[in-house]
Amino acid sequence: MTETISTEQLVTEFRKKLAENPGCAMTHYNLGIALIKLHQWDDAAVEFVAAIAESPELAEAYINLSGICFQKGEMGKGIELCRRVIAFRPDYAVPYGNIGFAYLQMGEIDQAVEMLEKAVQKDPTFVQALSALGSAFLRQGKIEESVARSKKAIDIAPRFAVAHNNLAVAYLQMGDRAKAMAHCEKALEYGYEVHPEFLEELGVLRK
Repeated sequence: MTETISTEQLVTEFRKKLAENPGCAMTHYNLGIALIKLHQWDDAAVEFVAAIAESPELAEAYINLSGICFQKGEMGKGIELCRRVIAFRPDYAVPYGNIGFAYLQMGEIDQAVEMLEKAVQKDPTFVQALSALGSAFLRQGKIEESVARSKKAIDIAPRFAVAHNNLAVAYLQMGDRAKAMAHCEKALEYGYEVHPEFLEELGVLRK
């Protein structure tokens, strides 16, 4: 029977390894990942910065550090970190996607679409980027484009709840109440918190 190692134990082990070899970028990176699991965001950020200092092209360290920045509302800093990754790994889809997600949260929809499209060009199976494009196109009023991207996301990941919610909204705007309800129910089933007003609107339409 294999003994399960807790995240706290992993943190202890990584710190021991760093005491012996403080210049190991991957140990700093792995410690950062473990600290994220413990929601110790600031300590995790310190480790990702240390990892980057030792290995300036460790893309995943930049990506995780940018994620912490986005969570703290430091959108510009997070975007800049992702752009640094693009500079040395231009074919890596994730930084384009993360910049797109950030612009979407900031309400910069045109810029979000531009970056999310680039992410999908780099990786056509990037479900999160496809779904975010569905959201962005909804906000632009481009309903058919939204449906197309959301459908692609669901083809790849049938239980991706955000894409189902996007389809529910899009189909309601298109007047297809049955499809809107079906995708709304899928979104709820897969754990998405559908907006109460949208649920109420669908409820009215069902009567």
